[in-house]
Amino acid sequence: MKIVAVIPARWGSTRFPGKPLAMIAGRPMIEHCWRAAVAATAIDAVLVATDDARIAEAVEGFGGEPILTRDDHPSGSDRLAEVAERVPADAYVNLQGDEPLVRPADLSALAGLMRAEPGVSVATLCHAIDAAEAANPNRVKLVCDASGDALYFSRSPIPYPRDAAAARYLQHVGVYAYRRDVLRAFPTLPRPMEELAESLEQLRLLAAGHRIRAIEVAPTGPGVDTPEDLVHVAGLMAGG
Repeated sequence: MKIVAVIPARWGSTRFPGKPLAMIAGRPMIEHCWRAAVAATAIDAVLVATDDARIAEAVEGFGGEPILTRDDHPSGSDRLAEVAERVPADAYVNLQGDEPLVRPADLSALAGLMRAEPGVSVATLCHAIDAAEAANPNRVKLVCDASGDALYFSRSPIPYPRDAAAARYLQHVGVYAYRRDVLRAFPTLPRPMEELAESLEQLRLLAAGHRIRAIEVAPTGPGVDTPEDLVHVAGLMAGG
């Protein structure tokens, strides 16, 4: 079974233009993501999918393999689907280019799940967070059923803490694994109101009836959504 990791990276982020090339510890952020994927032993190949020549040039500069894609994709998974049409594999791991603190072992766990459980068509990662982090709309939360399949993802705190002592929060980590057939069909699925309102692409899959298995891992560092996040992540990587 061949599993390819694809790192979508676009220049035109609304909140943080040029984010993939923002420097952390002397390297562009996209390189940290690439290094984590390359170090994941259960992944067979790593590509960076971008619509920008500046990002492609930087990727080639640190030894990665870029693949140029269209510039009109509404989400990273739509960009990944274009790659799936051009690069054959059995499954694809979508590692967002703003997750520089992701652990190679967690990526391997995700790939391992796809190999071990043929009935799982989409999988992702999550970890526990406290109530203060759950209140941050830049931290995507999810709730799961008893089998570990996601019921919903939101930027709002879910579950609503009517009984604060009973509430437990899980943060979604921006990493997915897809079977090829599901990924190739992704751009044809209707974009539901929930996806448009929350700006969360995974809600398209749930609305279409697809299950998303969530693997809970140890708490990991945050992704980078804003320049303030970049400063925070750089401090964590520096040990501060």
